[in-house]
Amino acid sequence: MARLYHVPLSPFCRKVRLTLAEKRIDVELVEERYWEQNQQFLMRNPAGKVPVLKIDNRTLSESQAICEFLDETNPEPRLMPRDPDGRYEVRRLCAWFDDKFHAEVTSKLLYERVNKKVMGLGYPDSKNVKAGASQIKYHIDYLGWLLDQRRWLAGDQMTLADLTAAAHLSSLDYISDVDWNRSQNVRDWYAKVKSRPSFRSILADQIPGFLPPPHYADLDF
Repeated sequence: MARLYHVPLSPFCRKVRLTLAEKRIDVELVEERYWEQNQQFLMRNPAGKVPVLKIDNRTLSESQAICEFLDETNPEPRLMPRDPDGRYEVRRLCAWFDDKFHAEVTSKLLYERVNKKVMGLGYPDSKNVKAGASQIKYHIDYLGWLLDQRRWLAGDQMTLADLTAAAHLSSLDYISDVDWNRSQNVRDWYAKVKSRPSFRSILADQIPGFLPPPHYADLDF
């Protein structure tokens, strides 16, 4: 069985969890306090980051690389398009969320509200929280614009771009930081992703000291 070293609310770990579930690959989840930088974990990934996936005698790191590896070695259902233009658009959107959205929103909200407390780093920085709450509106509007033109974020089929976006938004939804009333398109899209069997384990996550809102696991939110 595969083994994933992860943190439950990490969007990068959730992205890999969703990909594994879509591919129907059984996985053992091992929570990793990566910020403690213990030697055993650093041997798995010298970068000191999660996720780390052990599968078929391989140790893999970096969420995008892991997900594309899984898609190439387990081609059904396909999460990356066959054509170069399609793959480009999926990778562009994955980078949008993993880089831009993470820097402007996830790190300002999730990390300030949850990670600081878990890691013993003090109280949230109100300026960061305010900045993240402002920036997420822009990103939701952008998703709404994409979904005005497409069935899924990158085109007519669900791809890794949808799983990446949903991983980030689900982490923020756990702490009630997504205004689902801002865009009906985005709400409907997230409901489709959230209703997939691959999402079940994520919706069952429980973080000690942080209870999710009632709508978090509600498929008809």
